[in-house]
Amino acid sequence: MEGFNVGSRLRELRQARRLSQRELAKRAGVTNSTISLIEQNSVSPSVSSLKKILDALPVSISTFFAGDEPAPPHHFYAAGELTEIGDGHLSWRLVAARRPDRRMSIIHERYPPGADSGEEMLEHEGEEGGVVIAGRIELTVGDEVEELGPGDAYYFDSRLPHRFRNRGSEECVIVSANSPPSFAEGGREQHHA
Repeated sequence: MEGFNVGSRLRELRQARRLSQRELAKRAGVTNSTISLIEQNSVSPSVSSLKKILDALPVSISTFFAGDEPAPPHHFYAAGELTEIGDGHLSWRLVAARRPDRRMSIIHERYPPGADSGEEMLEHEGEEGGVVIAGRIELTVGDEVEELGPGDAYYFDSRLPHRFRNRGSEECVIVSANSPPSFAEGGREQHHA
């Protein structure tokens, strides 16, 4: 996330909602020190941790990284126009992040060796699928675990707990989609009992 100040952006959004670090931590189910360390840029949160905190605001991951200004819709996006919503180790680049009427998320994902979407499994509304372009990925969906390689694909209900891990020695590249774009545009109805 070169050039993007995660801590400053989180502090700005938290203060705009008149929340203390303690109140945000309570809502997100994390420790007060976690919020403090992220805001000081002392730690880089995993995607699942950041999503949990942003859901408590609520703010979507794409809004967090892209800013609040919607962009006029257009049909083509250069590689440099994709919005990075990863955690600094793994890269998730979202197509048309600021398009106001977007009804799905298309993500170009890169997992370097050892990358993990987070120990806490992801859960969100909708369904998602993807195709592995290069490398290998271990995908956990509910209580099923599968290692996928180039050309292999997945498709599942996103409300099932899921996690992506690259246990190999080469980068894994995936192109994925989810609909509705709840992971990237979420917040409000994403808390699960």
